[in-house]
Amino acid sequence: MDYTDRHVVVTGGTGALGAAVVDGLLKAGASCTIPYRHEAEAQRFDHRDNAKVTLIAAGDLADEAAVAKLYAGVPLWASIHIAGGFAPGKLADTDRAALMAQLDGNLVSCFLCCRAAVNAMLAAYNGGRIVNVAARPALEPRSGAGMTAYTIAKSGVATLTMALAEEVAKEGILVNAVAPSIMDTPANRKAMPKADFDKWPKVEEVAATILFLASPDNRVTRGAVVPVYGKA
Repeated sequence: MDYTDRHVVVTGGTGALGAAVVDGLLKAGASCTIPYRHEAEAQRFDHRDNAKVTLIAAGDLADEAAVAKLYAGVPLWASIHIAGGFAPGKLADTDRAALMAQLDGNLVSCFLCCRAAVNAMLAAYNGGRIVNVAARPALEPRSGAGMTAYTIAKSGVATLTMALAEEVAKEGILVNAVAPSIMDTPANRKAMPKADFDKWPKVEEVAATILFLASPDNRVTRGAVVPVYGKA
């Protein structure tokens, strides 16, 4: 896959999956814009000194002004939306604030970034690529028991992906999503020390799927929510 002279926005690019995606993009010749919320994220990011990386203190991506600032003037080829958050909790224990936090962090942020990306792509290219990150419960809602708010939010990401893909296909913009199961990250290993880590998909494996969907090599796939489950 060749991303030479192509610019990609990667939200959540300082996280475990995001860093793997950015690493792959840079190796393929891309330039990347990566928003972050806290200075510590930027300081620990391995590629912070790379000339092809622009780190932006964007704040809350559920805020329209913050998103508009992030995409302003970017000659955008692809936008990859990894930013989000997970919070477990039974419905009986989930209040409105907790629900809205999941919706804002996962769905609203993705919606606003998709909107900004479409407008930027129409200004810069005759086409482009958008890749969202849903989750396994978005495809298998029963598996979302005990994390209903998160499941609702990620299901919205999946639905957004399919509807938007149809809407902008005529503009040459292909929109897809991946739906990971639990990924093999240090944080997940710490949270679930007794799990069989070999069954979890590696972030590099999930990143490989994202990189294809966002690449010029993807000429026909749109509206897909691709399961990336590993062996589990």
